[in-house]
Amino acid sequence: MEFPDLGRHCSEETCHQLDFLPFKCDGCNKVFCLEHRTYKGHSCPNEKHKDVSVMICSVCAKSVKTVFGESSEVTMKRHSQSGCDPSNYAKVMKKPKCPVKGCRELLTFSNKYDCNSCRKIVCLRHRFPTDHACGVAVAKTKEPARTAAASNFLASFAARSGTDCGTETSRMGSLSISDKKIEQEKTPTIRP
Repeated sequence: MEFPDLGRHCSEETCHQLDFLPFKCDGCNKVFCLEHRTYKGHSCPNEKHKDVSVMICSVCAKSVKTVFGESSEVTMKRHSQSGCDPSNYAKVMKKPKCPVKGCRELLTFSNKYDCNSCRKIVCLRHRFPTDHACGVAVAKTKEPARTAAASNFLASFAARSGTDCGTETSRMGSLSISDKKIEQEKTPTIRP
């Protein structure tokens, strides 16, 4: 053979196939062929070494990461010795409510709104600035702009003579006969 050291034999007892692109298992550190490369394919004893699971502490409601090969009792004992705080249970388990006075709506992921002006998190019913406490500050800042725009509109409306508006009859009077026929054809008629 020209390349005697090329490739490796599969470590599976029933296979021993020569593979030129072998796979090394990160659980048992053995070499396998394509068919036996998975944990289930070669019945790896350390197939769960990369699994990450979490348990919730019944005392403080914090999540505790379990360690591979360690029982849940040992994990919980280690957690209780490292700083399990029973007062945290009430903070974690208490669901937030809408801060608007008189509202008892629970704030869930689909029923909350973060107000852009005051940064309060309120329920969807109180999402408008006028419906919760920040509405007073927003209304005061926008009021002068509204009154200025309204006064400009009223002044321009009062200056109009009323002749340039034109009603339907005055507009029809200025059209020629052929234009009147075209205008009448375009106008839809409703027949009972």
